[in-house]
Amino acid sequence: MWTTSHQGRTAAPPAAVWSALEALHSGTPLGPNSDAFELHGPFEVGTTLTVTPQGQEPMQSTIVELDPGHVYADRTIFGDLVLTFRHDLAPAPDGGTVVTHTLTIAGPEADRIGPELGPQISDDFPAAMAELVGAAERLPV
Repeated sequence: MWTTSHQGRTAAPPAAVWSALEALHSGTPLGPNSDAFELHGPFEVGTTLTVTPQGQEPMQSTIVELDPGHVYADRTIFGDLVLTFRHDLAPAPDGGTVVTHTLTIAGPEADRIGPELGPQISDDFPAAMAELVGAAERLPV
């Protein structure tokens, strides 16, 4: 297994970050660097979505974990690899929210392929995080 995470922080409360995260995964771009998401059903575990990363071909993903206001995760099968994208939201001790975006690559070749493929996939995590927290900060509290 191979994993990487990127953490961001915002003054916005977890509810606002969750609203922005749900909007994104329901098809509303948060900014010019947003991947495109098309939800094929309700925003709940088991629903599939089409994800089109910037400049790439679409892929199918499935929501595998959803704890509103706290955790969102979806999973994409890529050959023999399983890519899990997860967002964890936690209240910051002095207000606001800490957001952690994690990519986990699992499968028989994950240890070999992950160090090359993982950084290519997660390269946009800082820009995506900036758009997510920016969108959350623009929402009314």
